[in-house]
Amino acid sequence: MQLKALVLIVAGSVLAGNAALAVTADDVKWINQCIKDNKGGASEEIVRKYCTCMNNKMDDNETLSITQWEKTHPKERAACDKQAGWK
Repeated sequence: MQLKALVLIVAGSVLAGNAALAVTADDVKWINQCIKDNKGGASEEIVRKYCTCMNNKMDDNETLSITQWEKTHPKERAACDKQAGWK
């Protein structure tokens, strides 16, 4: 039950924050994995915003996870850190 709630929260956040972007089940999967990878790094809200931002910056055909991709894209990571309020 908690996983379903998290998926709905993430999907809702993505839709509300980025109404022009389409959210797919694959997007939700990657965002949820990013949230798990960053658990404890900041508040849940900030991590969700960061992961959604990073997902939106990635190409739809990308095969790396957000956590892997962010290591090779420091400019995008810095922009999403700032957008999410990560300190």
